Amino acid sequence: MSKSSLALVVDLDGTLIKTDLLIESFLALIKRNPLYVFVVFLWVLKGKAVLKQEIAQRVELDVAVLPYNEELLVYLREQKAQGRTIALATASHKKFAEKIADHLGLFDRVFATDGVVNVASSNKAKQLCDVYGQKQFVYAGNAAPDLKVWEDSGAAIVVGPSKKLLRQAENIGDVEKHFPLPKPGIKRYLKACRVHQWVKNVLIFVPMFASHQVVDTTMLIHSALAFLAFSLCASSVYLLNDLLDLDADRHHKTKSKRPFAAGDIPALHGILLIPILLLFVAGLCLLLPPMFTLALLLYYVATTAYSFSLKQQIMLDVVVLAGLYTMRLLAGAAATGIELSSWLMAFSMFIFLSLAMVKRYTELVGLKAKGGAGSAKGRGYEVDDIALLSSLGGASGYISVLVMALYISSESVQSLYSHSQFLWAVCPILLYWISRVWIIAHRGNMHDDPIVFAMKDRTSRVTALLIGSVLLLAV
Repeated sequence: MSKSSLALVVDLDGTLIKTDLLIESFLALIKRNPLYVFVVFLWVLKGKAVLKQEIAQRVELDVAVLPYNEELLVYLREQKAQGRTIALATASHKKFAEKIADHLGLFDRVFATDGVVNVASSNKAKQLCDVYGQKQFVYAGNAAPDLKVWEDSGAAIVVGPSKKLLRQAENIGDVEKHFPLPKPGIKRYLKACRVHQWVKNVLIFVPMFASHQVVDTTMLIHSALAFLAFSLCASSVYLLNDLLDLDADRHHKTKSKRPFAAGDIPALHGILLIPILLLFVAGLCLLLPPMFTLALLLYYVATTAYSFSLKQQIMLDVVVLAGLYTMRLLAGAAATGIELSSWLMAFSMFIFLSLAMVKRYTELVGLKAKGGAGSAKGRGYEVDDIALLSSLGGASGYISVLVMALYISSESVQSLYSHSQFLWAVCPILLYWISRVWIIAHRGNMHDDPIVFAMKDRTSRVTALLIGSVLLLAV
């Protein structure tokens, strides 16, 4: 019998899809209620089959947006068209496996874990041999546990970048086909950590610049250490946020390309990276004043709460986002011992609230362009809120300019600037920039993150340069 006439059995996790459903369902469970993390340990003691059963009973996954291995799917469709029998065999729970089989319409049979047997490695090989007979099927897999199945299969299909696994499969028997997958490079991990977002943490230096103490070496060093600690802490939160938001990201036009959502990096790697980053953060905090550690802890608690639930609360989410930006100013002040002025706090609150609303407004504009009415996935907003958000966000931005104008008119500005009259030029520049940001957002051309937009936008960089020049003239 030729190998092409044998039943083709396909593994799921890491093979048909570029992710692991146990990890994803666990994350969905934790997002639903973080306290489940303690219950999971009890389920683990009862065995993997029970663990998967308990999790599957409590969560739902949208299988339509999972990161499928498209190259393998093309091959499976070709084989199906030629009349070949194709089966899905996975250690994932049968609830998810059957949904995937129904969605793809490729499989004649499904072998999957129930609450009793974990269909992996030897258990999987036994079930396949019982149905098809030893050496009477071809098996597609991607990891070391699949070697046990390949020992009983007529041929192997190897998926993934591991050359060692390919050699091991070749030593066992014939390899019908190899589907190599690219290894995630350091750039993908840096993207997952959103290193480009570290620019937001430059706000930590603002208290030092605003108080005109840039020449103080101690303050400069403390600000730099605070910047690094805050950035690493923020990256750990970004990782957590992306891991908890996989389903919502996959429904988004651009967020679906993020490393975890796209399956470019295993979700498990993200889970392991979080505590590693936090260990580095803890070490840096030992070199800084206790008040900075307290400010950073407050930021971490707020961002974690945002990732789990606050992002879904209408209007509260944008207020929290604005507050997270302001916390960076507080952290910079705590690291250097500088007292923040009420003017700076008020200005930051309004300008950042405006930018947070731009972020939500942009998501709704994109949703409207795709299908009209509806609500944003994982958010509390609806398309009909677009007009109101633009009104509130624009007003908040303009109020921040009003705060700047009142500050320039105050007596406190005289002690810091010899030529404070030059500062009036900042107001029209800010009015122009805020108005332009909202016009671009209204036209649907705004980046998902307005801060990233400002970094890449030439006009925004020129605007920042002009404001910097005005401040220098006023000193």
